[in-house]
Amino acid sequence: MNRVEPIYEMTVQIEQLLNSEINSSTRPEVITEINSLLQKREKAMLQATEPFSNEELALGKKLLPLNEQIQKKMEMLFTGLKTEMKQIKKQKNSNRKYVNPYENIQTIDGMFMDKKK
Repeated sequence: MNRVEPIYEMTVQIEQLLNSEINSSTRPEVITEINSLLQKREKAMLQATEPFSNEELALGKKLLPLNEQIQKKMEMLFTGLKTEMKQIKKQKNSNRKYVNPYENIQTIDGMFMDKKK
């Protein structure tokens, strides 16, 4: 029985998920699905121990470029998520400043202090 084949199939599923159209509404579902596949793949990788057959080695060599592509796509997804979070934070900050523009101003200018008692 080929022990590397389930790992390869899960890796292909992860790549297909990352190749699909990911927008802000579908992102949470895609991320949870990827996480579950990664956990299953990790368990399968721990069970796959040496010695490997020639067929398993050949399949393992196919896995390496797939893993690199998956890693690049996940980094792109992560950077996209970070930029979206920065934009939301900036928008919240600008909305708060629009509602209360004098919130952070601390001036003593124009203040009269009476020192007589």
